[in-house]
Amino acid sequence: MTSTHEGLTPAELRELFLFADLDDAQLAWVAENGDVVAVPAGTDVSVEGEPAECFFVLLEGTMTMVRVVGGSEVETVRTAHRGVYSGAVQFYFGDRLEQRYPATVRAVTGCRFLALPAGPFAEVFRRWYPMAVHLLEGLFIGQRNSAELVGQRERLLAMGKLTAGLTHELNNPAAAAARATDALRERFAGMRHKLAMLAGGAFDGAMLRALTGLQEEFVARIPGARDLPALERSDLEGALEDWLADHDVARPWELATVFVAAGLGPADLDRVPEAVAASSVEPALRWLGYTVETESLLLEITDSTRRISNLVDAAKQYSQMDRTPHQPTDLHDGLDATLVMLGGKIGPGVTVVKEYDRGLPEVPAYAGELNQVWTNLIANALEAMEGAGTLTLRTARDGDCALVEVGDTGPGIPPELRARVFEPFFTTKPVGQGTGLGLDVSWRVVVKRHGGDLRVVSEPGDTRFQVLLPLSEPAA
Repeated sequence: MTSTHEGLTPAELRELFLFADLDDAQLAWVAENGDVVAVPAGTDVSVEGEPAECFFVLLEGTMTMVRVVGGSEVETVRTAHRGVYSGAVQFYFGDRLEQRYPATVRAVTGCRFLALPAGPFAEVFRRWYPMAVHLLEGLFIGQRNSAELVGQRERLLAMGKLTAGLTHELNNPAAAAARATDALRERFAGMRHKLAMLAGGAFDGAMLRALTGLQEEFVARIPGARDLPALERSDLEGALEDWLADHDVARPWELATVFVAAGLGPADLDRVPEAVAASSVEPALRWLGYTVETESLLLEITDSTRRISNLVDAAKQYSQMDRTPHQPTDLHDGLDATLVMLGGKIGPGVTVVKEYDRGLPEVPAYAGELNQVWTNLIANALEAMEGAGTLTLRTARDGDCALVEVGDTGPGIPPELRARVFEPFFTTKPVGQGTGLGLDVSWRVVVKRHGGDLRVVSEPGDTRFQVLLPLSEPAA
């Protein structure tokens, strides 16, 4: 890139739309301080992330603007329009804002640019257009502050919804455990009563041993008992009621329900009259019924407390409350934890399909921030399907990146909206139901924070958001 101080005359500058309305003194300053820079084809004019020192105006040739996304360059602009500008586009802030080039500008053909030094240009610009500077600064800072405030509010609302969902999920097993505990207390009282009845009967040692053996066999059958369809369960209960009535058992429906739930049938109960005297059949059956029901209640309490423990573990995984912010991360743990946290929003009409590549290595990441991305993508997918459809979570390896795909079978995103879904404040939801920052936050977490990429492909019945994350730390 070669520079010459020949510059442009005020008349030539006035032909450029940026300078068309400047007065003679202002044009003279630009002509005096601007350098004409010749750039060969394929040469970078400015490099993304480097200190922004110049404001460039295209005079001749074709230029392209690219940004690095996921380790690859993505072209955002290609133009040959005379007078377009790039480089230090926020020069008017001066030292109050760190000035860095937002993108790489490259000459596609041989180009000529007018280069203005950012510092001196900012000083005269503030003198020339004080009101415009105030308006530009206010617009920039106002948008940034609004985005931060709305983002904080959205995160609080999201956390409130997640907390409500988690509370609901915790309440179910806790309530089940409480109910089972109350019922268990009653069953133990009944067992003591039936034990007294057994002790008062004519039982010898052989009968007691046989009854105890049946008790252990019946209890061992409980964990393997399967859930029966309603019609099959009703038929089995009817058969057991008939058997119990034939053996003069009062209120046979009570025991029939208990034994069927444990996977027992008439053939199993036939062994009871063989083990005890005829006068003791009903006390023995009641004793066995209490034993079976007690074991079932204990299993229900165990399942409930395990569910509570799993929910707490999922909440810890989701929040990353006891882990370092940046660490090698198993993406599947975060996806599963997010599904648990959003369990209250996954209706009975939604089928969740997991297509995980378990051979995928851990990814260096801010796990808590990625969990927020999964939350946004999954919540959007669920809302798009409106309670009915298939939610698909897929992981795979894509070159040097890990791919996470969140798909839904909703109506899809129209082509005219697809290019805008990652814009801040853009939303297709009714007023008051969305801030339009969820996908913007997700994009910034994936692209800016992790050096990855976030894409969307969509057609009716098949919308997929694809997250690409580097498998190794980016170079410094």
